[in-house]
Amino acid sequence: MTRLGESVARAGELLAQDLSSDQTVQRLLQETGSRRYLDLTDLSAKEQAELIAARTVEVLPGVDKLAERIEERRAAGKGLQLKLGIDPTAADVHLGHAVPMIILSRFQRMGHDVTLLIGDFTAKIGDPTGRTAERPPLTDEDIAKNLAGYREQVRPFFDFEKVTFVQNSTWLAPYTFPELLGLLSQVPVSQLLQREDFRNRLAAGSGLTMSELLYPIAQGLDSVALDCDVELGGADQLLNLQMGRKLMELKGQKPQLVVTMPLIEGTDGTGAKMSKSKGNYVGLSATADDVFGKIMSVPDRLMEPYLKAWTEWTDEEIALALSRVEERSLHPMDLKKILAGEVVAALYGIEAAMAARAGFVAQFSKKSFSDVETPVVELSEHGDSPATAVLSQVLGFQPSASAARRVAKQNGLRLVVETDGGQEAVVLAEADAIRPLGEVVTETVAKVAGAGRVYLKAGRKIAELR
Repeated sequence: MTRLGESVARAGELLAQDLSSDQTVQRLLQETGSRRYLDLTDLSAKEQAELIAARTVEVLPGVDKLAERIEERRAAGKGLQLKLGIDPTAADVHLGHAVPMIILSRFQRMGHDVTLLIGDFTAKIGDPTGRTAERPPLTDEDIAKNLAGYREQVRPFFDFEKVTFVQNSTWLAPYTFPELLGLLSQVPVSQLLQREDFRNRLAAGSGLTMSELLYPIAQGLDSVALDCDVELGGADQLLNLQMGRKLMELKGQKPQLVVTMPLIEGTDGTGAKMSKSKGNYVGLSATADDVFGKIMSVPDRLMEPYLKAWTEWTDEEIALALSRVEERSLHPMDLKKILAGEVVAALYGIEAAMAARAGFVAQFSKKSFSDVETPVVELSEHGDSPATAVLSQVLGFQPSASAARRVAKQNGLRLVVETDGGQEAVVLAEADAIRPLGEVVTETVAKVAGAGRVYLKAGRKIAELR
């Protein structure tokens, strides 16, 4: 049995036990957390490829081709040469940025070599991916500052001492205009305009600069310069990554394989990508308590993609835990506490994770919200309005009633009723969220013994209803 297999067997025993127990959870976090440092070189090429593919959106041209490339390198006594490009566009990063680094860490522990490409040259162009307008370029000072912050914050998920750092200005800055024209003559414009965001901007009459149009070419030239076996990137980078394959073919190189990462949904449950601009992120520089609390606020449906993105759990372990939730032998809140503990443990250690867990229980499971300053909604004034309107128009918790309705549709909207014994949370279905709020509150309170104060909760935001 492989080292990973032995760990899975031990964790399986723990997953079958009482997962509301602090002692059991601590042992589980220790077991699964230790996998972040587990040597995976004893896995076969097929097992390595499948383990990577289980956490990706696509492996092109196929998982079998990745296994073949691993086997080829092994036969030559080498590991794969992997590349991840980083455009240091912000000083603070969030958990969404950790996803490719976690995958790269697994590649490292499988015995492969990682090159981190610092896009100091392309950052001055500005990657237009996912943007509706031109992205402002960065200065050298911006790049240096952002890179330092990125490296420090992502360090808990990745061993930066075992990588090669390169800057793409090394080969892109001296690239001559005749060389560029010769290359562009072999690349159809239609391939550059396949990008949906480009087409949308052009259709809307928005600006699209030539530098943005050439960004995929610049990124593809990075692949040519490094001649790597595999390039990683977000799912929204697929066309850029495929350009790398094309340019490598034009240069007579063996095309790289492409591994795309999932784009992590934000904590607000609206379906939007995790982003600082939307405020639906978990910052890597946040305190242990804040990280734990933010994860506890997410809709239950996000537990599966978050477990896949940020933990070392296998698919079988995740399926087992979710089946226990479905069978009601495990409360969703208990599984979410384990997920939050996994992330905090990765950032700050097991002791901090257990302390954050205890703090959360003390604040939100046993204490009254009356100890916390919250906005107040008078039902005498707003009881005829649906919860979605109250969230958007009265409280400003959501940008619009339709956004609030999406939160309810994704089980992110709750009424919390305080009782003598603690609290009881009732998830509001979408149909309830568009009914008069006063009616819903009255019906809910009637079903809760010893009901006291009532609160409307959307994510981590709370308001008292009077």
